[in-house]
Amino acid sequence: MKDSSSDDKGERQLLIPAVGAGGGAGGATRIPDKMFYRIGDVVSITGLEAHVLRYWETEFDELKPRKSQSGRRQYTRQDIENVMEIKSLLYDEGFSISGAKRRLRKRREAAYGKDAILEAMRQTRKGLKEILSMLED
Repeated sequence: MKDSSSDDKGERQLLIPAVGAGGGAGGATRIPDKMFYRIGDVVSITGLEAHVLRYWETEFDELKPRKSQSGRRQYTRQDIENVMEIKSLLYDEGFSISGAKRRLRKRREAAYGKDAILEAMRQTRKGLKEILSMLED
């Protein structure tokens, strides 16, 4: 469950449930509210090693941090959430990498299906409003 909260410094942060090895039972991980995070930031937030993150980038399409002009990885909040989801699938739920890829693909397809349904409903509503305005004329 995600909650926005603030710390003593007034900095906005996002709470995400702790998952995976070293996450601590019942704890939550705080993600500082920044536009981009360096790999060291992601390491401290997720408890993973940098080489694991770099390897996962080669394996998971969901994890593609952009590179700065100097070539440093710039992770977004969405990237960190994806890392935490992958970590949970691999470490907590015991999936293999290929199994985790399949699970993520199914979730992405399900989300796309919902988006497509919502868009179809919007288009239908728009069409019905046009018909109603024609009938009122």
